[in-house]
Amino acid sequence: MIDLSVDADVVGRLQDGELDVLRERLSRMLEAVGLTEASAEELEASLRLVSDATIQALNRDYRGKSSPTDVLAFAQREGEGADLHPQLLGDIVVSLDTAARQCADRGLRGEVLFLATHGLCHLLGYDHNTDDEEALMNARMTALLAGSNS
Repeated sequence: MIDLSVDADVVGRLQDGELDVLRERLSRMLEAVGLTEASAEELEASLRLVSDATIQALNRDYRGKSSPTDVLAFAQREGEGADLHPQLLGDIVVSLDTAARQCADRGLRGEVLFLATHGLCHLLGYDHNTDDEEALMNARMTALLAGSNS
C-alpha cells in the first residue's frame, strides 16, 4: 500500500489523474517487492510531494546538507525497533520543484516516478556508494519500473 500526500504549496502541479497513475504504479512496485521478499503482509510506504524549501529543511535537519535535493528516503527497517513492523518500509520525499527542473526526457510524472523508485530502492536497503552498489540499485530500479508499467 502506498500513502501519497501532496503538500499545499505544490498542489496542482500534477493533476489528479497523474497522481492516480503514480499511486497505481508505486502500488504495483510494492506488490512485486512483497512477492520477491515472500512477505506475509502487504508492504507499506509513503510518498510525500513537496517544494524545494521543504526538502531543503529536511535535508538540513536529517543529513546536515542545507540545500535542496530531488529525493530523500527515511527507512523504517533501519535502527532501533526496525523489526517491530517489517511490512512498513518508510517514507519517500520528492521535491516537485527539483523534479520539474530535471524532467526534460521523462515529463514531470515520469521524473517523480523515477525518483520515487530511487527512494523505494533506498528503503529496501540499496545504495550507490560504489560502482557495484550503483549497478545493483539501477538494475532493481529498472526492473521495478518495467514491472509497474504492465
